[in-house]
Amino acid sequence: MVSAMLVVAGVIHLLPLSGVLGSERLASLYGLPFNEPNLAILMRHRAVLFGLIGSFLLFSAFQPALQSIAIVGGIISVVSFLYLAWAVGSYNPQIGRVFLVDVIVLICLVVGAIAHVYMLRKS
Repeated sequence: MVSAMLVVAGVIHLLPLSGVLGSERLASLYGLPFNEPNLAILMRHRAVLFGLIGSFLLFSAFQPALQSIAIVGGIISVVSFLYLAWAVGSYNPQIGRVFLVDVIVLICLVVGAIAHVYMLRKS
């Protein structure tokens, strides 16, 4: 169960990685223009960071010693976005889609965390 939840969270975190390919891809992901070079750089870098988080979540799915830190890191990543989106509000439909997907990821990570704690107590 822990591994399955980490795989789901990892794959979902890898989806924004395609934004590294350029402004057009970022625009399709987020429904915003990324014509300003500085913003494009920052968002493409964000895509790389999501790739790192997603890769670590996937890797940890098969490395039990890393699962605790992966779950905590994933939860921090998702909760921070959910909080910021909720606090700012007035986001577009594409960001709304990201919000809903992150709720799903949070559920997966919480289920994974519960299963992980259960397995640790069982051993």
